Amino acid sequence: MSKTKENIFDISLFKRLFEYTKPYKTVFYGVLISVLIIAGLSIATPKLLQIAIDDNIKALQEEGFLYLIILMIVLLLLQTVFQFFFQFYAAWLGQNIVQDVRVLLFNHMLKFKMKYYDNSSVGTLITRAVTDMERIADIFGQGLFMIMRDLMVMLVISVFMIYTNFKLSVIVFVTMPIVMYATKIFQRYMKKAFEEVRTEVSNLNSFVQERVTGMKILQLFTRENTEYKNFKVINERHKKGWLKTILYNSIFFPIADFLSAITSGLVVYFGGLMVVVSGTASEGDLFMFIMMIPQLFRPLRQIADKFNTLQMGMVAAKRVLKVIDTTSQIDDTGTIEASHFKGAIAFKNVHFSYVENEEVLKGISLDVKAGETIAIVGSTGAGKSTIINLLNRFYEINSGIISIDNVDIKTVTLASLRSQIAVVLQDVFLFADTIMANITLNHPDITENQVIQAAKDIGIHEFISSLPNGYHYNVKERGAMLSSGQRQLISFLRAYVTNPSILILDEATSSVDSYSEQLIQNATDKITKGRTSIVIAHRLATIKQADKIIVMDAGEIVEQGTHNELLKKKNGYYRNLYEVQFLKADVA
Repeated sequence: MSKTKENIFDISLFKRLFEYTKPYKTVFYGVLISVLIIAGLSIATPKLLQIAIDDNIKALQEEGFLYLIILMIVLLLLQTVFQFFFQFYAAWLGQNIVQDVRVLLFNHMLKFKMKYYDNSSVGTLITRAVTDMERIADIFGQGLFMIMRDLMVMLVISVFMIYTNFKLSVIVFVTMPIVMYATKIFQRYMKKAFEEVRTEVSNLNSFVQERVTGMKILQLFTRENTEYKNFKVINERHKKGWLKTILYNSIFFPIADFLSAITSGLVVYFGGLMVVVSGTASEGDLFMFIMMIPQLFRPLRQIADKFNTLQMGMVAAKRVLKVIDTTSQIDDTGTIEASHFKGAIAFKNVHFSYVENEEVLKGISLDVKAGETIAIVGSTGAGKSTIINLLNRFYEINSGIISIDNVDIKTVTLASLRSQIAVVLQDVFLFADTIMANITLNHPDITENQVIQAAKDIGIHEFISSLPNGYHYNVKERGAMLSSGQRQLISFLRAYVTNPSILILDEATSSVDSYSEQLIQNATDKITKGRTSIVIAHRLATIKQADKIIVMDAGEIVEQGTHNELLKKKNGYYRNLYEVQFLKADVA
């Protein structure tokens, strides 16, 4: 039994949530005080009605009757004011707590390792940060405080009933155990139902988000009908989850209303006998009890209803806090603030695996001199991009040392390390914002004049100026208003304007047209001058000009040297690669 209670009311989770109320103690205690006042006022109107019936209406006495009516109106107005205060500030408290938790969650997510995102659904994380957060707000605005108010009202009315007329109170309380037992069963089943609902909501969000993002692929491969059928299955599960909650509500609430009506009937019958036969109750008592029965049963019914909200909020809070409790951050214990790197890079016997026991890099060792431009080539899956990911510390290595200027990068703060390394990726991501915002990423130290000058330096100012609104042209979601080549140019400018110590081009020219490639090639010549550069590319021109070419295969370095040196190796890996992939381009 204790296990069941623990499942329904997670005390540790409640305590955790209450920690977030500390900055709002004044409002929190103000809401609690309003709960007590509302509970006290709940018996005022029935009591005044009882006095009016016994002392005025029954006795045909006008004196004091108007005073009672005025007092009743004043108390009702006062109750309305406190109800407003209670409901507004309970919801206000919930929204402020959610604001704090959402900021905490997002800040936490910003620091996750890339491995966490590799294994997590984007739709699920969006659900945690948006939908689940609103359910947490309901814990305070629509759940917990409402339940506290209703319980307090029930307690005050019950004590007042017993104090006023014990026998009539016993009649009222006869059906209460049945309602309370039904409520307990209802709560248990609703918790399971809401856990199922939250899971299906998350699955639905993930499915829709991924399909909308990949709509072009679905249409290219004519998968519309298949995905339509898959969506119907997921949506059906979502509907069934909600129908369970509707079913439980449909069973419980009519039962509660029926028992309330039965109780009123019993009070009318036995209370009438007490008034007429034994004289142990007055007409005022009878009317007062009839008026208080709905006030006693309605809160109990509302508690069950609000418990639904509370349960959904608790399930959501458990999911959100699980993300907050996830320790998937890169260990940022470095103390060195790197203001500038000379750019000497060294990998010493570096082993790494994305998946345990499946090594991607198998003891890599390489040296890059400051100001040197190296190219890394190899077949898909050889580990080229992994080297870039490790240099930026997006992942932790299994063993070995990666150093810049003879300093282990683990001893350098993450922010300063990454601020000195600029990366241009093959798959360019642009936000639904202006070109200027996508270039500066709202960095306060990068001015518009600097961006314009940088664009002129690398020869793309004319292209940007030709767009509507120029640098303030909104590229829409993921840069949909630009071609792949134009997006690549924007990405290149974004890297250049930061004036990095180390430049990385990861397949940066693989998906651009000849004109854009020429622009990027010209910019590359300028930006790499006197700066350490690592180029992962299939384009012959870039590789030929590199100071050194690193050839990788299956996570190992198999060859290294200049373009001409590697071509002299008979049956060499690079020579074979060149002859297969680059010969036509070279002839052209």
